[in-house]
Amino acid sequence: MRSRIRNALNVRANGPWILAAALLVALLVAPFAGAFGEGNSVRGGARNPSPDSRRAYTKETQIIANVGTYGTRQSNKSNNGGGAVYGCRSAAGGTPKGNEPCVRASNLADGRAFEFNANGGTEVGAITGPATAAPFTTTATGVATGLNADKVDGKDATDLQAKFATVSDAGALGDQRGATAAARSAAGVYSVTFDADVSKCARTVSINGDAAGIVTSTSTGATTVAVHTFDIGAGGATAADRSFHLVVTC
Repeated sequence: MRSRIRNALNVRANGPWILAAALLVALLVAPFAGAFGEGNSVRGGARNPSPDSRRAYTKETQIIANVGTYGTRQSNKSNNGGGAVYGCRSAAGGTPKGNEPCVRASNLADGRAFEFNANGGTEVGAITGPATAAPFTTTATGVATGLNADKVDGKDATDLQAKFATVSDAGALGDQRGATAAARSAAGVYSVTFDADVSKCARTVSINGDAAGIVTSTSTGATTVAVHTFDIGAGGATAADRSFHLVVTC
């Protein structure tokens, strides 16, 4: 009986110390328990918030600045590059579908949202993806200066338009696109010069007048088309001056 009373008294006497010890342990453990989430310092040279890939921030981390230059700057002095890398798991459709892209630059004023610059080399960057995917889409319809979006196989969009020349029977150049000169050297013999090689282009020509014929020719690498016009009668074709319209499609 006396033993049971003594044990009960010992428990009651130790009760406050047990409570104090529990509080102390809670205070010591709390900082470490939160070390894998928000509210902790970012550690350089380490994976944040934890080396454990299963642990991640659960809230958006914001860096807000009010300075006259960039709010943040990332750089790598290694000659292997690697200034920054951004990864995500965005579904299709992007922002219009409620799926944030891996990188988004939003300018809330009326200036540029992004710039890419390279100080050397033969290309500024690359867009890679599935062969059937569009490299990008845009709602802007203005001219992209220097983008060369109007070029195909190195040709300007104006080069892909049909060139033409209207030439009088005296050899004078009239309405034209891409033609630089026209001349008559003899009866029914004309030359039409264009601003580029037209030797591999298709030539279509029409001649004014009834019972008239016309032929064209050019040589490899030439910018000039030779044109011969004829009157066609019972005795055959006879060289004759005629006005004509020449179209060259490359």
